[in-house]
Amino acid sequence: MTISEEAIELREKNRGILETSLKMPVQDRHDLAVIYTPGVAEPCLRIKEDPDLSFALTCRGNTVAVISDGTRVLGLGDIGPAAAIPVMEGKSAIYKKFGNIDAIPLVIDTKDPEEFIQTVRLLGKSFAGINLEDISSPKCYDIEDRLKAEMDIPVFHDDQHGTAIAALAGVLGGLRCTGKKIEDVKIVMNGAGAAGTAIARLLLEAGARHLTILASKGILYDNGRLNRVQKELCQRINPDNHTGTFRDAVTGADVLIGCSAPGAFRKEDMALMADKNIVFAMANPVPEMMLPEAREAGIYIFGTGRSDMPNQINNSSVFPGLFRGALDVKARQINEEMKLAAAYALADLLPEGELSPDHVVADVFDSRVPHAVARAVAAAAIRSGAARVSEMPLSYRD
Repeated sequence: MTISEEAIELREKNRGILETSLKMPVQDRHDLAVIYTPGVAEPCLRIKEDPDLSFALTCRGNTVAVISDGTRVLGLGDIGPAAAIPVMEGKSAIYKKFGNIDAIPLVIDTKDPEEFIQTVRLLGKSFAGINLEDISSPKCYDIEDRLKAEMDIPVFHDDQHGTAIAALAGVLGGLRCTGKKIEDVKIVMNGAGAAGTAIARLLLEAGARHLTILASKGILYDNGRLNRVQKELCQRINPDNHTGTFRDAVTGADVLIGCSAPGAFRKEDMALMADKNIVFAMANPVPEMMLPEAREAGIYIFGTGRSDMPNQINNSSVFPGLFRGALDVKARQINEEMKLAAAYALADLLPEGELSPDHVVADVFDSRVPHAVARAVAAAAIRSGAARVSEMPLSYRD
């Protein structure tokens, strides 16, 4: 049976992969009176006086909404909201498995950004965080920015920032393995969409100084047709509007990251890179280069987003711990300090004895990952003023 066949059989048998459950028994009239009327009136009245108590007295405090309009689903494109539900459901399952977070898959049947924003904003009091997912670029930028400005809970477009955190962690781990420093190396980002631009921005925040972004026709420059995020990046890294080809960009590069298209990396181009190079081919489900080709090309450190190859660079290692930490300190947002903290925590998790070219970053099944990321994110939220609390939760204290 293939993975595709098994995916259908599993969902048909169980009617999806999620269910709700009770946290306490309801066996008699007394139990019913406590969880519903008349007992329910007291928490209602307390929340009326202090709305933040909704995080402590209801399921809200441990609940995240995973929301999409279905306009850019995985490698499938604009398949519509109903067809996006399996991805939102799968992501919700990952939240529960690795972060013990109750996540609700939601899809919104509109392509209008204003309708989407208004709908999510109106749902905000039901959740402690919003995970935006699979929304086409460039409207995903405006949707996220508006919701972050108008809501007092974390709003996080995981396709952008979760991917960026995973990529930065992989780069930092790879640089540890090669003995190079992020401020010295030449980095090429192949792909100027939502994920590619987010990776580029976070790399710059982490200290990268020599960064080139490639779009489909070569080095990204301001040709008058860029979206606002691409334009801002060009002003930072290519103010003189240098142009060039893929080969021009990768010649002498230490790091190449792909969020582009299957088969985009060729062996002859990889030979132009520097010694002890790092290549992360992150297109999903088929990467820019497969592992056998990478081996033939002599790539020193190679990773993909897939779980069947070494060095999995995937946001599933990020978002469960990231939101766990944010929820535990009742964060109002996820800011740059929290993103960087997550990346550093993930990158530093492997001790020197575990580090090797085929193992530069811990993956989602490493039991240390969620807690390490959560602890770092919670501390960063408190330091930066994003948290509603001023002390670390007891579960994080040494």
